[in-house]
Amino acid sequence: MSETSLEDTLRAARACTLCTAHLPLGPRPIVRAKAAARLLIIGQAPGTRVHESGVPWDDRSGDRLRDWLQVDHDTFYDESRIAIMPMGFCYPGVDARGGDKPPRPECAPTWHPALLAGLPNIALTLLVGQYAQAKYLGKLRQKNLSDTVRAWADYAPHYIPLPHPSWRNTAWLKKNPWFEADLLPVLRERVRALI
Repeated sequence: MSETSLEDTLRAARACTLCTAHLPLGPRPIVRAKAAARLLIIGQAPGTRVHESGVPWDDRSGDRLRDWLQVDHDTFYDESRIAIMPMGFCYPGVDARGGDKPPRPECAPTWHPALLAGLPNIALTLLVGQYAQAKYLGKLRQKNLSDTVRAWADYAPHYIPLPHPSWRNTAWLKKNPWFEADLLPVLRERVRALI
C-alpha cells in the first residue's frame, strides 16, 4: 500500500460513524500513523480526556507509557516513528463499575487490516492490555494478562505484551516487580533501536 493509500485509509477511519448509536460522546476516531513508522502501539480505546483532546495517550496513562518507553513527548507523537492504533478508535463509555467499557467490537476488524497493510516497516508492536493481546496473540496468550506479559519473550521479536498503564494498575505493578526489573529494560532497548 502506498503512502497515499494509507492517508486515504486514515481519512476514512477518522470519518467513521459505524458505532455512533453506541457511543455516549459520539464518534471521534483517534488513530495516528505514517508508512515509515517502525513501532506500533495497539491499546484499548480512548478515554474521555483523549476524546476531548483528540490526541492519543494524552492522559496519565500516556505519561506512564512514555515513562515505560523512556520516550519524550515529541518523539512519541512523531507518526513517522510511532504509529498508534487502538482496538477501538472512539471512547466507548463507562461500565457499571465506573471503568471504561471494552473497545467496540466493530472497529478492529473494520480498520486494522487496511491500516496494517499501509505500515510495512513495523518491526515491533506493543500490545497494551488484554483486548490487543486477545486479538493479536489469540491462542498463544497465557491464562491471564499477568502470565501473558510475564511470557513476553515468547512473542518476540514482533510483539511485546504490556499491561495497561492506567493508574488502576498501580497495585498490579507493585505485585509484579519483575515487570520493571526484567521487561522494561528490554522494552526500552528495543524502542531506542527502532526510533
